[in-house]
Amino acid sequence: MTTTARDTALDLIDFLNASPSPYHATAEARRRLTAAGFSELAAAGDWPSAPGRYVVVEGGTLFAWIVPDGAAPHAPFRLLGAHTDSPTLRIKPQPDTGRAGLRQLGVEVYGGALINSWLDRDLGLAGRVVVRTSDGPRTRLLRVDRPVLVIPQLAIHLNAEMRTDGGLKLDAQHHLVPIWSMGPAEPGGFSRFLAAELDVAPDAVLTHDLVTYDLTGARLTGADEEFVSSGRLDDLGCSHATVSALCAVAGEPAPGQVSAVVLFDNEEIGSQSATGARGAWLGRQLERTVLARGGGRDDFLRALAGSVHVSADMGHATHPNYSDKHEPEHHIALNAGPIVKMSANVLYATDAPTHAAFLLAAEQAKVPVQYFVNRGQVRSGSTIGPIVAAGLAIPTVDVGNPTLAMHSARELCGAEDSALMIAALKAFLTPA
Repeated sequence: MTTTARDTALDLIDFLNASPSPYHATAEARRRLTAAGFSELAAAGDWPSAPGRYVVVEGGTLFAWIVPDGAAPHAPFRLLGAHTDSPTLRIKPQPDTGRAGLRQLGVEVYGGALINSWLDRDLGLAGRVVVRTSDGPRTRLLRVDRPVLVIPQLAIHLNAEMRTDGGLKLDAQHHLVPIWSMGPAEPGGFSRFLAAELDVAPDAVLTHDLVTYDLTGARLTGADEEFVSSGRLDDLGCSHATVSALCAVAGEPAPGQVSAVVLFDNEEIGSQSATGARGAWLGRQLERTVLARGGGRDDFLRALAGSVHVSADMGHATHPNYSDKHEPEHHIALNAGPIVKMSANVLYATDAPTHAAFLLAAEQAKVPVQYFVNRGQVRSGSTIGPIVAAGLAIPTVDVGNPTLAMHSARELCGAEDSALMIAALKAFLTPA
């Protein structure tokens, strides 16, 4: 059966709707990988020496790889990277608060969120909760997929400064406290709520990593459904593309190389965590794949020296209302193919050889390529690309799909771009 760009966009929508938190995103990616024949391994367990398809998950971070028949211990990696986290509002450890007869939950802004976009939205809760059991602490996924939170903004009648002082001004401490019930604040009330949701005793809830998410699901939009509108497109859009590409080549892996995907957590806050790109997590997984095949440290270093990495993270499309914020000679359109990101100051890791590697893959897949560079005096963000490139000395190219409203509670991308990116990544994993 032929898969159309619309089919791929609808599959992306399914992935987005299944992934309201990084932990749900890795669970959905793992589900798709195991359906494609990947075997899940424990991070602290024994890893097999045999060729095959494998996946390991720790929290919101995932590593999956394919070892083809006859792969030497020093076989290079063709690695695709993305991240599972997105800017959001995270529930504080002791969140119960309130005033004016309303119960509220304290939240902390996670990442560089456009905080105004979280106002006046029906919000759910998702993440992980650690509960006490007779066998010790157990981590459980939680998704409260109904409107339990809302952050009403102040009526314009009571906020005349909006008309005179240049627009809405928000204080994250005071103005982003969601309402979730009536009555006075109850110490421990949120823990009791979680216990009821998980059907455990009230004292069984030990701790949690929970975030809010917009309950309006991902969907096709536009007069001809040319767009995908959703929360968390940055970077679940590219997480979906990398996992889809690896699944697509699983049946016919490229000989002589280890094809792999890494999905990191905590990119939006600098990647410095136990499972972030700035730590030792990826290097440990890569080395263990070499050791499992009977290789040693020198084999691992040889493998890295021959490897190449595609860092896939959503990028900026040219905004029609703010075209002066973009480099005028580098117009980026939705539904016109992936972006190669370049930076003279190495905010992106692309260099000439890695750029050429991606160009050849795109050419092989018959996929058009666009380019992003920063306009003078405008600094964009960065990615896992330079971090992985520097930390492991793996040549890296930074790419992404065009996006509008990046870091909003709801972002916009082209409905055709997901299929184009997947095609290019498949070709990268199976070079002609």
